[in-house]
Amino acid sequence: MYSSQSDRSSLKKKVFDFAHKTGLIRVGRGLWAKSLTVVNYHRIDDPDKEDFFSFKPNVSATPEDFDLQMDYLAKWFNVVSLKQVVQWLNGQNDLPPYAALITFDDGYLDNYAAAYPILSRHKFPALIFLATEHIGTDTPFYWDMAAYCFYHTEKDHLAFPDGKVEHWSNREQLDAVSKHWIEFMKTLPQAEKQGHVQHLPEALGVSVPRGFFQKLMMNWDQVRELQKGGIEFGAHTMRHPILTRISLDEVRNEIEGSKFRIEKELGEPVLGFAYPNGQLADLNDKIEKIVADSGIHTAFTLLNGPSLLGEVKQNPYAIRRIFISHRHSLPEYAALLNPINRYRSS
Repeated sequence: MYSSQSDRSSLKKKVFDFAHKTGLIRVGRGLWAKSLTVVNYHRIDDPDKEDFFSFKPNVSATPEDFDLQMDYLAKWFNVVSLKQVVQWLNGQNDLPPYAALITFDDGYLDNYAAAYPILSRHKFPALIFLATEHIGTDTPFYWDMAAYCFYHTEKDHLAFPDGKVEHWSNREQLDAVSKHWIEFMKTLPQAEKQGHVQHLPEALGVSVPRGFFQKLMMNWDQVRELQKGGIEFGAHTMRHPILTRISLDEVRNEIEGSKFRIEKELGEPVLGFAYPNGQLADLNDKIEKIVADSGIHTAFTLLNGPSLLGEVKQNPYAIRRIFISHRHSLPEYAALLNPINRYRSS
């Protein structure tokens, strides 16, 4: 079975390589000149370095690959700011053909240390959505804390909340169980998830050093420095709950609290919001209305993109974004930015 999966992956890579080299990946491109392509990054780092103890799937690209991806955007797209998008929505300007918006979620320190210098060289604006209760703190996201615990445990099994026990005997299997546990947490109500997260270090026999995560996220001084350099900031809740797993009063508090903190720190209105996890099950009409009622002009999902401009204007509170992974080669990156990506099942 593994061999079959490996063969399919190798064939897929060859197809993307061929399509990228020959230009087939951009067939029909002219039909999508009036579109908005929003790329979504989380972290810019090397997940394979020895001291990387946080959640590897959250790494979108190494600095080297990110630079190549920015070269690709510079060649084939016109990168715009969120302010330009909002002005267009308000009828104040036109967007250029093949408009693209670069976004980051959460507020990791490597956005400041690794991504920003590359964005500056390309003279690109970008938009970072902040989970405000994690900025400048030693409070990790649960997936980073879980990754640390799994990496450092000496145990070889863990009982999941549903009673199923998962085992591992090597690093590859442990990483797979870790990812499965983190994904399982997303299915639980927020309060129940928090209980399992708090219990995980004990369950795996791991003690997390005090202050270990202190430099995982940006602090507010770094956020302000990026703001002066042309980077925009949007709201991403305060504590990053999946919004359909909490009450509407809690949803309103998370959205308005995040918006208020950013505006207080930066002195500028928040124009955009990103839904945590961002899939269809993670938002609905009531949540979209809360975002709109808060005074935020746009909101972003993680549904496969890009979007026609007519779609964006029809509902600016469910704009598609393209999730980027460090596993994506440059030809795969080019394929993700193609409109056919909208029709992928995952």
